[in-house]
Amino acid sequence: MISPIENLTAIRISRELLQPVFLGVIIFFCSMTNSFCAVPAQDSTLQVLHWWTSASERKAASYLAARVADEGLLWRDVGIPGGAGIGAGKVLKSRVLASDAPEVTQIIGASIGEWAELGFLLELDKVARTNKWNTAFFPTIQNLIQYRQHVVAAPLGIHRINTLFYNRKLFATLKLSLPETWDELVLLAAKLKAAGVIPLAQSSEPWQLATLFENLILAESGPEYHRELFVKQNAQAVFDHRFIQALERFRLMKNWMSHPVDERPWTEVVRQFSRHEAAMTIMGDWAKGELNEWGYATDDEFSCTSMPGTGKYHLYSVDTFSMFTNDYSHVAAQEKLAKLVATPSVQAEYNAIKGSVSVLRDADPAKMDSCARASWIAFAQGASMQAPSLVHRMATDESSRDAIIAVIHKYFIDDSVTPAETQKRLAAIFRTLNLNNRK
Repeated sequence: MISPIENLTAIRISRELLQPVFLGVIIFFCSMTNSFCAVPAQDSTLQVLHWWTSASERKAASYLAARVADEGLLWRDVGIPGGAGIGAGKVLKSRVLASDAPEVTQIIGASIGEWAELGFLLELDKVARTNKWNTAFFPTIQNLIQYRQHVVAAPLGIHRINTLFYNRKLFATLKLSLPETWDELVLLAAKLKAAGVIPLAQSSEPWQLATLFENLILAESGPEYHRELFVKQNAQAVFDHRFIQALERFRLMKNWMSHPVDERPWTEVVRQFSRHEAAMTIMGDWAKGELNEWGYATDDEFSCTSMPGTGKYHLYSVDTFSMFTNDYSHVAAQEKLAKLVATPSVQAEYNAIKGSVSVLRDADPAKMDSCARASWIAFAQGASMQAPSLVHRMATDESSRDAIIAVIHKYFIDDSVTPAETQKRLAAIFRTLNLNNRK
């Protein structure tokens, strides 16, 4: 049976083989008649595939569509439901296999390189050079959007995954202080339970659990160890005592959640938090965008801090758009969109709606709310303080990510699974992945 990747590779090769033939036909007819030499018309309509389907995400997409319209372009929205872009990824693959790829797609992290390797992505070097992206963006962003020294994506915003949201009024009523360490978080959870309050809103959806776990890894040992596990996939790192401690803390936190811990969308988790049914939630700062859209003001009803133990670190995910080449009739419109999303005004407004922060090094943190300001300043410290999110495709490829998440999810859901068994399973996966990468 032919795999989807083999099919995609075949499509790429067919395009590469046919393009010279197509050009040869044009040259032949141009030599015979002057009427066939017109440049193909540029299409100003752009299909945009993404997974922004919550209230705040739709608002952010609508804002971009309106700005695109100001440029004389038409945004045809293709929003695919599903947390962490799982559904959108499947739709994209099926459309590419059907030779019907959208002109613009939300592709993030390692997935950018995977699609670029297959030869489907438009190179945006001219846009990047003209607009001085190499100095305008943070170095991490600049590296992320490149493949083999060509720019193949346009960055939109930076999300901070190690964000702890808390109910300000509840904390004030109970005279609770913000936790800065794991021990303080444990004491806080005990006080909340004693007061009859659920400490933490959480879903058992695999990607959401894995998000919580990588927060614990970062809190326990910082970005360097996080990279050893999730970027380098070092099997020996799994047997470090810090990994065991993160697993033990992960299971302990189960007692701080609603019982049973249901599998539900992230928006429902944030809804539980907004209704004062839980004192805290640990999630990416897209939750802030949703709370704002529901009418809850930052630093009034709620506020945010970093996951205890991660105050100086930034566990990041970056929203990016990539452009599919198709028949090259949309290049002008695609380049115009790429330029637009990186402009200071769009960066400021879009990220304020979405909950993320600007990719621009000269953005003004004084104009951001407290959550955004803390995120932007932490990211601006540089790569040594940054950790690429496993769950949100910043650390590794799709198949590796899914395999790691499955092991973490099983450990949390099944109390009979021991930390030692989890270590062995994950180490075996890492060895297999590293072996495959060497082939």
